[in-house]
Amino acid sequence: MCGDVLLLLATLRVTGRRGVRQLSIFELSIILALSSAAGDTMFYHDTPLLPVIIVFAVVSALYWLFNRLTEWFPVFGDWLEGKPVLLIEKGRINMKKLDSLNLTQKELFGELRQQQVEHLGQVRRAYMEATGNLSAYFFAPDAAAPGLPIWPELLAQSQHRVAAAGAHACGKCGHVQKLARGQAATCPVCQGADWVPVCSAKREA
Repeated sequence: MCGDVLLLLATLRVTGRRGVRQLSIFELSIILALSSAAGDTMFYHDTPLLPVIIVFAVVSALYWLFNRLTEWFPVFGDWLEGKPVLLIEKGRINMKKLDSLNLTQKELFGELRQQQVEHLGQVRRAYMEATGNLSAYFFAPDAAAPGLPIWPELLAQSQHRVAAAGAHACGKCGHVQKLARGQAATCPVCQGADWVPVCSAKREA
């Protein structure tokens, strides 16, 4: 068992600090392969250690090789680990890209709320990274435009026919337009039919 632990530590040293941070799909596959190889020898003392050492050596070599290939051939790296996806631009969600990631609006808004975002008008650009983290860039407080509020209690007040005239945001993609009282409209961007009064709060870093 001590030998397995030493092999794991040695392999993590080979993979570098990225091995203990957020993992890409490829890195997660590597960790699962190593844990599977080490599992039998940890639980069954009669399992030989030599095959495990060979597996660890091969997997570590493949990790090193694939890292070099991703540096030499960026297209290969995008295929292997994925690439950043632009989800929000100028306060509006790209619904096609959101759907392609199998990500829901609720999950996206949860990530934004953790970064103290109140409405989409505060967000200049937001990327879903290959690691699964959301990277957001914001407008300066005075440059932010009114946008779709992302607090659940405000989203729950979406209306098909608006109760008061004024600027409203599409409850699906965040597109903003002025609507008359009692008007029912279809979003020209995503064809959504529910509208939420815009929020104009300024973001405080």
